[in-house]
Amino acid sequence: MRKLVLFAYACALAIVASQARAQQQIDIAVGASRLYSPKPLNSSLAFAPPALTGGIYPQGSVQVIFSNHFGFNVEGTYRYNDDVYNGFQRFRPTFYEANGVYASRVTNRIRADAMVGLGGETVFFYNQFGSCNPIYAGDCHVNANSTHLLEHVGGDLRYYFWRRVFVRPEVHFYHIQNNTNIFSSNNVLRYGASIGFSLSRQ
Repeated sequence: MRKLVLFAYACALAIVASQARAQQQIDIAVGASRLYSPKPLNSSLAFAPPALTGGIYPQGSVQVIFSNHFGFNVEGTYRYNDDVYNGFQRFRPTFYEANGVYASRVTNRIRADAMVGLGGETVFFYNQFGSCNPIYAGDCHVNANSTHLLEHVGGDLRYYFWRRVFVRPEVHFYHIQNNTNIFSSNNVLRYGASIGFSLSRQ
């Protein structure tokens, strides 16, 4: 499944490169976000799966919008600092997806984007008892990882505050297949903001 998502990313980047000469709108953005998901409902379990919530997630995206207001984007994010799974094992989630996008003009400076797509969640678990980097004592090798397919729905507002430079508050909803194998819910909300630049602007 991961190879399929990586192939989709490669195809999307190839299309971005081929469309760069066509003067379609191309947006590149970076930012940060946080996660929220429901807490475990069953408190009687000794080791209930934790909620996938909190943390700071750096993010990046590339988006192409054609003259008919439809387009696509690819984006990814990962947790900046490791979290601790039920108090004993470090882990780090990553998310990546490819989306179809519809962009609408609200005012001369404001654009709204709605998107839906597919992607994946990969959670890296670190082995605290394995071989570690001798220089960075906390940098241990990945012991295992877990990858799940996800469906994504999201939206944002782009505000152009200076020429082609914009700020973009955004919200994303993930439904992650079989995520309750390791966390408390299949549903995760990601919210944050990005700053970006339009290589060309409609």
